[in-house]
Amino acid sequence: MYLYRAVDSEGNTIDFYPSKSRDKQATKCFFKKALAFSYVSKPRVITIDKNPAYPVAIQALKKNICLKA
Repeated sequence: MYLYRAVDSEGNTIDFYPSKSRDKQATKCFFKKALAFSYVSKPRVITIDKNPAYPVAIQALKKNICLKA
């Protein structure tokens, strides 16, 4: 079991636990929730692990204009 932590340039953190069943929809929901905070609404870099759901969710959010390309 791994607890993931997202940290922005201001030092604000978001902790989350992605389960084995994490899929594109759950990952997209996580990113939307994380990006709802004003201090992370425009991330410069998103670093991910090898979970295949992340690239798919990021592309979907770019299409929905939630993330800039």
